[in-house]
Amino acid sequence: MFDRVREDIKCVFERDPAARNTFEVLTTYPGVHAVLFHRCSHSLWNFGLTWLARMLSTVARWLTGVEIHPAAKIGRRFFIDHGMGVVIGETAEIGDDCTLYHGVTLGGTSWNKGKRHPTLANNVVVGAGAKVLGPITVNEGARIGSNAVVSKDVPAGATMIGVPGHVARSNKDVNVKKRREFAKKIGFDAYGVSQDATDPVANAVNCMLDHIHAMDGKLEEVNTALKQLGAEVDASPLPELDLYNIDSEGKKNDSLSSDKGGSGDSGPSNKS
Repeated sequence: MFDRVREDIKCVFERDPAARNTFEVLTTYPGVHAVLFHRCSHSLWNFGLTWLARMLSTVARWLTGVEIHPAAKIGRRFFIDHGMGVVIGETAEIGDDCTLYHGVTLGGTSWNKGKRHPTLANNVVVGAGAKVLGPITVNEGARIGSNAVVSKDVPAGATMIGVPGHVARSNKDVNVKKRREFAKKIGFDAYGVSQDATDPVANAVNCMLDHIHAMDGKLEEVNTALKQLGAEVDASPLPELDLYNIDSEGKKNDSLSSDKGGSGDSGPSNKS
C-alpha cells in the first residue's frame, strides 16, 4: 500500500503545474488526502471491518469534500484535482493513471444491488462537473468533457461532450478550408469554438455554409449565361454586413461600420 501512496503523491507533480514540493502536496491537497483515506478505508473493508471503513470514509468526506465509498476499486497513480464535490460510488472501478476534477460524479442509475456504477479503464480523464452514470465502461485513454452527462459506453481514445454525452469527432473533412474562406467572405466565423471538435449546432452551421457556397456558385453561373445571351444583369455588389459592437452598457456601437459616411462619428449619444 505504501508504494501506491508514493505513486499517488508523485503523480501530482506530473498533472498539476502548481505543485512545488512533497510537503506542500501532503499538507494542502484535499484530493490527495481523499485518496490516502480511501486506501486505508478500502483495506478495512476488505478485512471485513465495514462499519469502521464507512466511518473513516465519512470523516474523509468531512475533511476533504470528497465522497468515495470504501468498496470502490481504485488503481495506481490516481489523482483528484481540487477535489470538492467528487462522488465515487460503491461498485465503481477506476484503472491506473486516471484523473478526476472537482464536481465529478461516478454514480448509479438504479437502486438494484450489484454492479451499478461506471468502470474507468486506464488513462481516463474526467473534466470538472461531469457525471458518468450507470454500469458503463469508459475505455482506455478516453476523455469526458466538463459538465458532460455520460450514460453509455465510451470508446477508447474518444472525447465525450454535451448533455447527453456524445463523441466529439475531429473536424477534418475536405470542406473545412472552403468553409473557412467562405465564412470569412461573408463576415462570419463559426470555427473559433469548434476547430477540432464539432457539436450539432456547429455541424448544422457548417452544412448551411456549404449550401450557401454552392448557391453562390450557381448564381454566378446563371449570371454569366444571361450575359452571354445579351440580358442586362445587375452586377452591383451585395450589401455590406451591418457590423457593430455592444458596449459595456449594452448599447449598440456603430463605429465599426466602415461604410458609414461623414467624419466617422457614431452619431449623437443618448443622454438622460
